Amino acid sequence: MGMKTKIALGAVVGIAVIGALSANAGDGDGDAKSDSRTSASAGEKADGAKSDSASDAKPAEDKAEEKASQAEQFKAFVQKNGTPKEKDAVSHVTKVQGADEQNDILDAADVYTDFTGGIMGEGTAPAKLIASAFADWKDSENGLVTIYDADGELLGNGQF
Repeated sequence: MGMKTKIALGAVVGIAVIGALSANAGDGDGDAKSDSRTSASAGEKADGAKSDSASDAKPAEDKAEEKASQAEQFKAFVQKNGTPKEKDAVSHVTKVQGADEQNDILDAADVYTDFTGGIMGEGTAPAKLIASAFADWKDSENGLVTIYDADGELLGNGQF
C-alpha cells in the first residue's frame, strides 16, 4: 500500500508539474504573440511615420474640425430651414458637441453660445429657439440638448 501511495502521489505531482509547465509555455507563447503584434504595430507605425508623418497630424486636426463642423452643420441647416428668429438666435452659436454621437438611449448634446448673463441674461429666450432648431436638425428617441452661455452657464435645454 505504501508503494501504491507513492506511485499515485508521484503521478499527481507529475501531472501538476506538466500542467504548470504547459501553462507557463502557453503564457510565454501568448507573450511572444503579444510582443510580436506590438512589435509589428510599432514597426508599421515607424514605417508609416516615415511616409505619412503628415497624416498622423491630420487626425488631431480632423477632431478639431469635427467639433467646429457640428456647429457649422447646425448653422447651415438653420440658415436653410429655420425661421428668421431661429436664424438670428443660431448666429450666436460658437460650438456644438455631442450631436454626432447618438444611440437613442440617452443622447446628450451641448450647444455653446456667445450670450452672457446666464439664465437671467439676454440668452434665455434665444436658447429656447436654439433648442427648437436643434430638435428640427437632429432626432433622437431620448435626446436632451443643453444651451450654455459664453461663461458655460446654463441658458436652457430641450428635447430632441
